[in-house]
Amino acid sequence: MEKQRCKETPHRFEHSATIVAPPQDVFDFLDDPERIGAHMSGGSPMMLGGAMRYRLDEGRGREVGSVIRIDGRMLGLALHVEEVIAERVPPVRKIWQTAGYQKMIVIQDYRMGFETHPAPGGTELRGFIDYTLPQGVVGRLLGLLAGPLYARWCVTRIVDGTRQLFAARRRT
Repeated sequence: MEKQRCKETPHRFEHSATIVAPPQDVFDFLDDPERIGAHMSGGSPMMLGGAMRYRLDEGRGREVGSVIRIDGRMLGLALHVEEVIAERVPPVRKIWQTAGYQKMIVIQDYRMGFETHPAPGGTELRGFIDYTLPQGVVGRLLGLLAGPLYARWCVTRIVDGTRQLFAARRRT
């Protein structure tokens, strides 16, 4: 796959893990935007007491072109993200990216996704995010300081959370 990056930026984080499950099962689990974004729904120190709410269109984030709207609050500030599914090739790859107006704190536009590949013992899952920093002096400074932490947290929660879930299912 050609590694396309977000416009205007070299900022990238990716993380991989082996999941003890077939690629189709891993893809099916991660194909649900609310499930893949559960780490932003509250209760996490990284969200600083904030939470995000998902609104899905009729495609439910499972079709190319499907729109996902995410709204919430963090540190008393209103946040808004609009994503569109850019690529979906079950059970191999899914990519979504920001579209339209964004109101975030430490990153601005992003292109995010995951790939699955058969591996000994299951599936190699690779998650990634390419992102831009916010505009303006304060936004850019916050982005330089916290953007890499947020990107790492988000992708790692998706990949490692999936690994842990499938490992727990296997034990039961």
